[in-house]
Amino acid sequence: MPSPQSLDDADRRLVAAWAAECAERVLALFEAEAPGDDRPRDAIARARAYARGELDAAGEIKRRFVAGRAAHAVTSAPAVAAARSAAQAAGVAHMGAHALGAAAYAAVAADAAAPGAFDGEIDAQLALLTPDTRAALRLLPPVGRDASGPLATGGLLARGRLGEAITRIQTQITATD
Repeated sequence: MPSPQSLDDADRRLVAAWAAECAERVLALFEAEAPGDDRPRDAIARARAYARGELDAAGEIKRRFVAGRAAHAVTSAPAVAAARSAAQAAGVAHMGAHALGAAAYAAVAADAAAPGAFDGEIDAQLALLTPDTRAALRLLPPVGRDASGPLATGGLLARGRLGEAITRIQTQITATD
């Protein structure tokens, strides 16, 4: 039985496009520190291609860690978080919950670059949601309530500022029901 954090392929493709948009919003923070490293930009492009149906999930699952390694090539908190946002966007082909991770890391990157930007970044991300993407994200379990996976209590995306960002996003998307 698949994890409720996975989503079906059609819903993962919907949320991949949004995740790519969220990551793109902070990509410049990474590129300012590592202008020659194309791994995050490539991850965002792959997330968009997956969203359009041009790439298959199996191939992308194998490649999902490439962009994450770019976080080790930079040292500033904004650049690291921006690389992780792109990596999470690429990881949506594997698990839909990573779309929330892309958004959360983008909010953390924006706030690290300009303290106080956290809420504004989340608001901007929410404004990018289409009704179909919003509906797909509603299928994900609330952060901290699933038994395993990145949104689970103690999971990577459930802790600290990441968990705070995801909780805010999930609260906003369910408030519009």
